[in-house]
Amino acid sequence: MSRAPATAAPAAPSPPARRGRTTGAFLVVAAALLVLIAGANLPTPLYAVYRERFGFSATVLTLVFTTYAFVLVGALVVCGQLSDRLGRRRVIVAGLAVAAVGLGVFAAAQGTAWLFAGRALQGVAAGTVSGAAVAALVELDPRDDGARAALVATLAQAGGTATGPLVAGALAEWAPAPRTLCYLIWLAITGVIALAVLGIREPARPSGRWRLQRPSVPPAIRRPFARASVTAAAAWAVAALFVSVVPSYAAKLLGSDNLALLGAIAATMLFTSCAGQALTLRAGISSGVAQPAGLGLLIAGLLALVAAFPAHSLALMLAAAVLTGTGHGVAFLGAQSHVNRLAPAERRGEVTAAFLATIYFGVAISVIGVGFLSDATSLYTAVATFSAAIGTVSLLAITAHTRARTGARAARPRG
Repeated sequence: MSRAPATAAPAAPSPPARRGRTTGAFLVVAAALLVLIAGANLPTPLYAVYRERFGFSATVLTLVFTTYAFVLVGALVVCGQLSDRLGRRRVIVAGLAVAAVGLGVFAAAQGTAWLFAGRALQGVAAGTVSGAAVAALVELDPRDDGARAALVATLAQAGGTATGPLVAGALAEWAPAPRTLCYLIWLAITGVIALAVLGIREPARPSGRWRLQRPSVPPAIRRPFARASVTAAAAWAVAALFVSVVPSYAAKLLGSDNLALLGAIAATMLFTSCAGQALTLRAGISSGVAQPAGLGLLIAGLLALVAAFPAHSLALMLAAAVLTGTGHGVAFLGAQSHVNRLAPAERRGEVTAAFLATIYFGVAISVIGVGFLSDATSLYTAVATFSAAIGTVSLLAITAHTRARTGARAARPRG
């Protein structure tokens, strides 16, 4: 087909996704995602305090924790395509408003029911914001670099998951009002970030009316999408173990109830994840290599975690945090980068929502299993069983990635 003369029609306006590409807007969305995830993880070092004050079992503790994941999956199902239809900015601000209400509920908590309500609100907020924020980062990146957007998204999620326990643990140990202050401070920060998001230009072109529809994945990308989703789910299941059960595991191993220390162990795993992600991108490691490599490190870290308890070894516990953290970062960055490349632009929010729903469903099932097992047997048996299960899934995923890479190399034309 011949090209029309340049004077035949006025130049089409640049789509908002292009006009809105500024470093400031990109950083505001990244900060919004980090603040949201950090707020959702503030309760991590305080669960032992709640358990003692409100008197509930390990099973109830894990149900409180996984309420977030189950509600988040439901919110992703309902809101998966919402930002594709209504715009990223509106959806992110609405989710931050719900997150602020959840923080208020935790600050005022007077019983176990309050914890369930707070976690449910945090799940709604995360399910509403996460897909929209990740899609917005891809659209706002001034360099138009999918790998960089994936790095920032995964750093925000892992960094937020680490920051929450670290901040809450330090404030609970050394500041007044241990069950209230961290939530009030984060409530104010969330409000400031919401106002900042309102000030950026809409990065997407809303397309059509919203209707209730579960997130789906185009048939052409379902197989690689499944491999990336299983990889990310395994990585985040281990991260969830560190922010839910490992603080209690470490308290028994170390004979300590120092909330700052217990929060720091969970934070170490996730800050190491951030370092692993940054090094992976700097080294230019492809997603096809990063995913199986990260899963291998994850398996090594789980072995160290299981060995730490009978050995009463802080060194092994720290080794487990570093190995699993690095594995988490490398594997998840590879998976997120792969999904960013696979997703069609017009369905990016929906495909991202499906990816996150898969992750959190796996997280919820695994953490609930640990809670039931720890009540029925012992905490050590539960952690060992979890480690064996996730290790097996990781080995199967490594095999699938290896076969896919081998098949891709064989399909390339020679000469």
